[in-house]
Amino acid sequence: MRHHVKNRKFGRKTDERKALKKSLAYALIKNEKIKTTEAKAKELRPFIEKLITKGRKNTLASRRIIASRLGDEGCAKKLCDEIALRYKERNGGYTRIIKLPARASDASKMAVIEFV
Repeated sequence: MRHHVKNRKFGRKTDERKALKKSLAYALIKNEKIKTTEAKAKELRPFIEKLITKGRKNTLASRRIIASRLGDEGCAKKLCDEIALRYKERNGGYTRIIKLPARASDASKMAVIEFV
């Protein structure tokens, strides 16, 4: 039984899941809006919101933590300098998930995740 098991596995190993989360976060920061499956969007949301909260501090240590989590310094720079500044006065809830119709090929629930 899966009682109190929080994370989704997506049929992938741990390293593959981490890479998926990293690449989704990178795409969201770069494009500010991505279309993905609903489950992936729901899994990405807490990850990206924690990064934005760290980015709001805008210290060298927080930038390094963000860069290590994303694996890209340019992306971390954009997060701290542009995106986090928008939410200086906001306490959480930086992203929204908008549900879309199911994908035609396999009927997967689709969603758009974007910054508020």
